[in-house]
Amino acid sequence: MFKFFKRMKTIVSSELNSMLDKAEDPVKMLDQFLRDMGEDIREAEAAVAKQIANEKILMRKAQDAQAMVEKRQAQAEKAVQAGEDDLAKRALQEKNEYENQAALLNQSYEQAKNDSQVLKSKLDEMKREYQEMVLKKDSLKARAESAKTRTKINRSMSSIGGDESRQGFARMEEKVLRFEAEAETSEDLSTQSRTLDDEFKKLDTAVEDELAELKKAMGKE
Repeated sequence: MFKFFKRMKTIVSSELNSMLDKAEDPVKMLDQFLRDMGEDIREAEAAVAKQIANEKILMRKAQDAQAMVEKRQAQAEKAVQAGEDDLAKRALQEKNEYENQAALLNQSYEQAKNDSQVLKSKLDEMKREYQEMVLKKDSLKARAESAKTRTKINRSMSSIGGDESRQGFARMEEKVLRFEAEAETSEDLSTQSRTLDDEFKKLDTAVEDELAELKKAMGKE
């Protein structure tokens, strides 16, 4: 009758920690535990309902037997008043049989009622354990997600500060410096080229001016 409590006792025992240690995903394992407990609770509810129904049947039978006791007692008294002693004896015999039945049925009913109370108490205990597990699972899930996030961030930070990353940044910095040097060199060359052209332009202008002065002096304008 109590076999459905087996898994609940396993879950709430010290074995839970070792099972979680071996699990790849503790949250999934906790979900499985809760599903198992939910199944156990449904089985327990069915067992309790069946036991309560049995209790009510026994109570009703005991009440019926007691009603027959009272009925046969009244019939025996009526037969005596009518002077029907044989009929009164038969009524009293059946009354005694129903009294025995009523006593046995009442005993069975009391036992069934006690069993129902025990089962209902166990069921309530299971439901409390289940709710505690739900709360614990939510807490553990949040902690697991937080730990995963911290691990991911720590790994990212570790890779950013690693030798490979530093070497990569150093190579990129060197390339940028080379690009900047090439740009400055090209600018210097461009400036030098423009200066030389300007010098020749100035020279050409000076020659033209001198030629004009010469022609003016010779009247050849």
